[in-house]
Amino acid sequence: MHVPPFSLSEQLQQLGDALDQAVLEVLRSGQYIGGSTISGFEAAFAEACGVPHAIGCNSGTDALVLALRALGIGAGDEVITSSFSFFATAEAISAVGATPVFVDVDPYTYLIDPEGIEAAITPATRALMPVHLFGRPVDMERIMAIATAHGLRVIEDCAQASGASWAGRPVGGWGDAGCFSFFPTKNLGAAGDGGMVVCQDAALAQRIRELAVHGMPRRYLHTDLGYNSRLDAMQAAVLMVKLPHLANWVERRRAIAERYQRELAGLPGLVPAAPGPEGHSWNQFVVRVPRCPAATSACGGRCTPAADSASYGLPEACCRDWLKQQLQEAGVTTIIYYPIPIHRQPAYAALGYGPGSLPITERLCAEVLSLPIFPELSAEQQDSVIAAVRSLVGAEAVVA
Repeated sequence: MHVPPFSLSEQLQQLGDALDQAVLEVLRSGQYIGGSTISGFEAAFAEACGVPHAIGCNSGTDALVLALRALGIGAGDEVITSSFSFFATAEAISAVGATPVFVDVDPYTYLIDPEGIEAAITPATRALMPVHLFGRPVDMERIMAIATAHGLRVIEDCAQASGASWAGRPVGGWGDAGCFSFFPTKNLGAAGDGGMVVCQDAALAQRIRELAVHGMPRRYLHTDLGYNSRLDAMQAAVLMVKLPHLANWVERRRAIAERYQRELAGLPGLVPAAPGPEGHSWNQFVVRVPRCPAATSACGGRCTPAADSASYGLPEACCRDWLKQQLQEAGVTTIIYYPIPIHRQPAYAALGYGPGSLPITERLCAEVLSLPIFPELSAEQQDSVIAAVRSLVGAEAVVA
């Protein structure tokens, strides 16, 4: 049995008729940019996030850029964020002329360390950008307390966290702005790129909306240099069909994650993802594969260091990479999120973060491996994943 890391085939089969009808209605309407399809989805998504305003845009990356620009963050400003994230988190900060300041993460949650945030604040700090990584929500009560104490803006990177919440409140609605991605592999995915910014403040929402259409408050009047960043009606129609199913899909992800935790607990060569708070939406289920002495490792010393380890000054990832390859040969496809942290990427070499500057982040990048998780993952498929992992790193696989 082959088990993919993610699949839309069953979802498309279940929702096929509704998706076909929604897309056909948009095609026949002739209104592909703006209009009631867009405004209807924006209103529905805002309600789901518990906020009054939602502005569709071209991608999750654009959502971050638009939020930063609308909040007046630019050249000379610093924004504190996590390096253990997709590159777009920092790229958006740089795109508006500001400087990303990277803080290490908690080894248990993989999320930005609040104590590190406090230590990184300088007179140039203007904002915090917490990342709700893999669907696990950051402690937003603590983040907002830090921001309030220092007069900072908060932009939530919710790209992987549709359907997640902290203390019963949806992510995205805690900070000044929340930025979502509708990339097809997200919990709420479009049929292409798409993004959304949500916020509480009407003036900020209007500013974001204008920036998304060339800095244009009304047709052919341009008061600022903006962007061409709109969510098109076709994507909104697809997302509108899917949105009512999001809560059930997240519950299914939670059940899959709980079973992984139960069945993979106690294996000598594996650290399963921590349970997380009630509002975890499990966009990914990530395990850690620590490097262990060859004499007692499942690989028996047959693994070799990854090229990224030497090239980018990272800890060796040999055991993790060995397990990934072995699982692939057993029919289980896994993904590494992320092999190279942002602060060690060549694009940010000028910032001067040397090897070991964020030790927990760097260690995680050498150890993490994402197992297959999506709402339609069958019990049989999960059985296959669990059996394969246990056979490779379980007690019975340890080399004496």
